[in-house]
Amino acid sequence: MPTIEAHGLKTAYEVDGAGPPLVMLHGATTSGRDQFARLAPVVAPAFRVYLPDARGHAGTAWDSGDGFTSADLVADLAGFVDALGISTFHLLGYSMGGMTALHFASAFPERIRSLVAISIGIEREPRLSVGRSLMDPERIERDDPGWARSLADRHDPLHGTDAWRRLLRAIVDDVADQPLLTAAELRAIDAPTLVVAGDRDPFVPVAQALALSRQVRSGRLLILPGVGHDAVDETSALLETALTEFYRSTEAVARDRAGESNVTEAAR
Repeated sequence: MPTIEAHGLKTAYEVDGAGPPLVMLHGATTSGRDQFARLAPVVAPAFRVYLPDARGHAGTAWDSGDGFTSADLVADLAGFVDALGISTFHLLGYSMGGMTALHFASAFPERIRSLVAISIGIEREPRLSVGRSLMDPERIERDDPGWARSLADRHDPLHGTDAWRRLLRAIVDDVADQPLLTAAELRAIDAPTLVVAGDRDPFVPVAQALALSRQVRSGRLLILPGVGHDAVDETSALLETALTEFYRSTEAVARDRAGESNVTEAAR
């Protein structure tokens, strides 16, 4: 797996495909490769797909005990695309990666050609309460030892013994403290945006997904019936079809946004 120096990190990432750049951000506790194992090959024929591992996850070394914040993740993304020489790009984020994507798009709207936010809400609750329960390391070891072993296998080899425990605690602490996006910040997101949520997601009530799709300037909403939080894996066929249509229908706008950015950079 290649790595690149970005924002003080050696970020590990996968890359595949050819075409406009698409950065896909995974959710908490997983990795780019694992999160998008099904979805990335579907979009790779139309995009050059980048799958970075977030700090403290899988191949990107970081001791989560030294701090782990949403602001770090946004800065990491900025450093990653800058190091690759990518000025504008399509952005897709799932769960934790969706929050990173929203914060980045609100801070740098001119860099985003299109945005997809999957399984992420804009309020602290119920994300915090559910996260504290489901991501408690003691509960996981007691009730789901298979997941505990999987987390240890993914994170501990590079990050040290019990790194997965520190990572989960740091993620929950960040949800408790992270600044919530204001209405004005959400309104700054002007790229075509697709908000995706399952109607049984304990982290993201449908009302929150609807509100997010209405607060960005060019929002669309996809509610997946009978689906929980893991919308990427639970409904791969339906999500793939929706993404294909979203990217097809917004292709001209995305192309114009890329051209506008290039003109602006040339003028500088």
